[in-house]
Amino acid sequence: MQTHTHSHISKPASQTTKRLALSLGLTAAFVVIEIIAGIFSNSLALLTDAAHNFTDVIALGLSWYAVILATQPAHAGKTYGYHRVGILVALVNSTTLILIALGIFYEAYHRFITPPEVDSTILIGVGALAFLINAVTAWMVKDGSEHDLNLRSAFLHLMGDVLSTLGAVIAGVIIAFTNWNWLDPLVSVLIGFFILWNAWGILRQSVHILLESTPESVDLDSMVESLLKVEGVRGVHDLHVWSINESLRALSAHILTDDISVSECAHIQQNLNEVLSYQYNIQHTTLQLECAGCQHNLLFCDISDAHHEHPTQI
Repeated sequence: MQTHTHSHISKPASQTTKRLALSLGLTAAFVVIEIIAGIFSNSLALLTDAAHNFTDVIALGLSWYAVILATQPAHAGKTYGYHRVGILVALVNSTTLILIALGIFYEAYHRFITPPEVDSTILIGVGALAFLINAVTAWMVKDGSEHDLNLRSAFLHLMGDVLSTLGAVIAGVIIAFTNWNWLDPLVSVLIGFFILWNAWGILRQSVHILLESTPESVDLDSMVESLLKVEGVRGVHDLHVWSINESLRALSAHILTDDISVSECAHIQQNLNEVLSYQYNIQHTTLQLECAGCQHNLLFCDISDAHHEHPTQI
């Protein structure tokens, strides 16, 4: 016997898409301004930030599209809907950040060898304006990013800009008083490391979800113990736990019981779903109840072996 619980309550995405669209417009307009200012001031820090801002335009555009697409209903071709689109966008965004960071390191190396003259006045003025715009756009995207990898990847793009522009302003002030032009590439290197650190975290988590790994916050040993405490459960096997996106988890398992009636099985299923929902935040479950002794007792099954030995749907 199998049961499916569906608690996919879709939150209205209109406010999120509006905030992303506004952030996208502001960022795109400022990229043009910052490129012009970076060229005239001969500042790598500003050009670096413009390059990062350009990736933000791409990131925000992809995130905006992913939020819209994720609201589309499931159908025969996409039985889980489009929830994974946001994870793919996060993967693309993090990869882009890594490439940008590597480009920054390459250009900074050459500027360390031959530091060019930097117009500190333009660097300070444009950097301060960039800081304000990036701070506003980051604030607009932050809401909901704690539990959405797609939004968090866009938010980290923008927060990278907030810190990098702040660094550019500080570098400009120091250069104005000391003529230490090497501070400009130094700030760029620090920006690059910050970008790389954030990108790695998003990339790792995106791959973790796409490989359908067990959510990091789920302790399977503890979960099995909790399931076995449910009255009527004699054993658990063929257990799979994975994430569809960062906030939507799924589980399938075979549950061993005594040879009991269907109505008694339904009561056990209800209790199991309550445990999984309240203790482990798993809302989408597929539970197959079986009589104790009628199947093997491996907790984690090898899908390839299961396909050849018993083509039971799990």
